[in-house]
Amino acid sequence: MRIFTAALATETNTFSPIAVDKRAFEASLHAGPGQHPATPTLCTAPITVGREICEREGWTLIEGSASWADPAGLVARATYEELRDAILDQLRAAMPVDAVVLGLHGAMVAQGYDDCEGDILTRIRAIVGPDILVCAELDPHSHLTAQRAGAADFFVYFKEFPHTDFVDRARDLWELAVRTLKGEIRPVMSIFDCRMIDVFPTSRQPMRGFVDKLKSLEQTEPRLLSLSVVHGFMAGDVPEMGTKVLAVTDNDPDLGSALAERLGRELFAMRGTFMAEQVDEQTAVATALAATAFPVVIADVWDNPGGGTAGDATVLLAELMARNATDVAVGTIWDPIAVQICFAAGEGAEIQLRFGAKSAPHTGQPIDKRVTVRRLVRDAQMRFGESYAPFGDAAWIAFDGIDVILNSTRAQSFDPSLYSALGIDPKERKILLIKSTNHFYDSFSRIAAQIIYCSAGKPYPNRPAETDYRKARKDIWPMVENP
Repeated sequence: MRIFTAALATETNTFSPIAVDKRAFEASLHAGPGQHPATPTLCTAPITVGREICEREGWTLIEGSASWADPAGLVARATYEELRDAILDQLRAAMPVDAVVLGLHGAMVAQGYDDCEGDILTRIRAIVGPDILVCAELDPHSHLTAQRAGAADFFVYFKEFPHTDFVDRARDLWELAVRTLKGEIRPVMSIFDCRMIDVFPTSRQPMRGFVDKLKSLEQTEPRLLSLSVVHGFMAGDVPEMGTKVLAVTDNDPDLGSALAERLGRELFAMRGTFMAEQVDEQTAVATALAATAFPVVIADVWDNPGGGTAGDATVLLAELMARNATDVAVGTIWDPIAVQICFAAGEGAEIQLRFGAKSAPHTGQPIDKRVTVRRLVRDAQMRFGESYAPFGDAAWIAFDGIDVILNSTRAQSFDPSLYSALGIDPKERKILLIKSTNHFYDSFSRIAAQIIYCSAGKPYPNRPAETDYRKARKDIWPMVENP
């Protein structure tokens, strides 16, 4: 067997002012054919897992390019077309192949392309023809469109949020591909539209129990191959935005349709109950200052670079400063210019610095302080499960009992190693201010005495009923109460 694999992924917040060009991919991951590192990123695990599977089976794996950019705004049309066409040319050169196994995200939007994944899958199908297996692993924070469903044989999505299972789901994808190629199964997709958009953290109930149910059904239903909840991505203003349930069966579309609808209606019945309670910045800081066990983690949930925002909001930091909080570590604030200034000044320098709140309205005001540059690190990275997430050149600055990590490559706060990468011991601080909606939970919950979820400012369109969508449909909850 000859299998072609490649990856092209980013998550597009169409409201974000941060445009994405090729440099954004190069800053996160841009690997040519056969050059992907041994460690996968969030959406490239099909490549690294594919190496193991094809070696086991004695098959030939032909690797195309792999590109991942951290979430931001619209991708430049020329950038998308260049990266897409490179993969298509690599596939043409690899023909004939028996299968195409891809790593995609599912919420990539480029100038002129509302459905990048649907576009590339359709073009791949045109190259390989109707009988060659085409499948992909995707992030659930995405849009399951009719175009992409029509072009592929099956999809597997991460089940967990935080996405700690992206390697496990790549293994599921490959095992289904192997069984299909050996003639043991014939995967068929069934999709149910839940007519809603919500946020579904699996670190708490009720979503924890719902995902456990999916896993149990996969083990007990004889003709069921895979179940996925496509959460949807509320910051993507595209026509088919919304939550869907996907069932993949062994040529039993009636079973798949019945299961997807039953589960989708259960999910709809629980709408609005999935997210943890969020407090404003005043309450968050007051609660942290009143704590008696440490560290307290304050999660700035909507200034989350993992959702396409800049990660440079200062609303919470300003509140901490106003209340004279000390023993605080902030990880991170994105400000490439401030990082440049710190590198020019050097470690140990004391400088006047303005940083933060440059990207968009409703993110606070820039901070002006005399700071000490404590540590400088080139190409810093933190752990994320079995992977590493780069956050670029980074500077640790200190003032008035507060430590701040400034970074040059936007990244959400996945793991406490973002602090240790700069020489800060997070367990020795009373308050840790981080930027993430829920990906932080798996790792930070292991060291936190308390976690406070805070909604500060408006860097992200997190209220769909109030969001000024131009393309997204208006006939789903919460835009209407009963769709």
